[in-house]
Amino acid sequence: MRIIDLSVPIQPSPPGVPEFQRVSITYSGNAQGGAEIEQMFGVPRELLRNGEGWATETFTNFGTHSSTHVDAPLHYNSTIGGEPAQSIDQLPLEWFFAPGVALDFRHKADGEVVTVEDLIAELSRIGHTLKERDIVLIRTGRDEFYGQPDYWLRGPGVSADATRWLFAQGVRVMGIDAWGWDAPLDRQAAAAREGNAPGVFWAAHQVDLPYSQIERLANLGALPPSGFQVACFPLRLVGGSAAPARVVAILN
Repeated sequence: MRIIDLSVPIQPSPPGVPEFQRVSITYSGNAQGGAEIEQMFGVPRELLRNGEGWATETFTNFGTHSSTHVDAPLHYNSTIGGEPAQSIDQLPLEWFFAPGVALDFRHKADGEVVTVEDLIAELSRIGHTLKERDIVLIRTGRDEFYGQPDYWLRGPGVSADATRWLFAQGVRVMGIDAWGWDAPLDRQAAAAREGNAPGVFWAAHQVDLPYSQIERLANLGALPPSGFQVACFPLRLVGGSAAPARVVAILN
């Protein structure tokens, strides 16, 4: 068995990363832990191995969408199909461990969309027929820009029709190695304003379907097109619209 990490590293963001996607972490080392033990419990540091205690870390800025994460239907709308949208802790765990399929769309330019026809052609190329609960991973190659200030402005997106088509094939979890499942927000916003029409901005998110997205994936190039399992269990965040996940592919 071989395990391939498909998650981005969680670490403090470099300068220039926009505040809304910034990760900040405070690190407390073993020496400080020793001092805390002495202060809290009166145990002198000389009674601890090397005078050290616990090391800890605290997220001072870390959103549920800040790293590799799984979105719940609640992220897209408050109601889905006329019912209250499910939060991340309400989704079936069976969704998050299933056969994976990696589809290559690196040729798509920033702002382009992956269409139904694109999906069908790529599945035909790799010789795979989608099965119910397959986890479909869209490779764009934009993970190489992760951590850069313009990362969120890069990548193609998946069209609303393509999202509906995947759902109709029984897919409930679909992921991408870019900032978001839709095309970059600035391009969507410009198109929505120009057309003055609903259903343009965040179109694939708001298709009114109960499905999950995995966003900010990485390392999809290490995968074969199929023949692997994906494990992408999100943290059990009660009422959450999303939760971070350590996403891995398991190959026999």
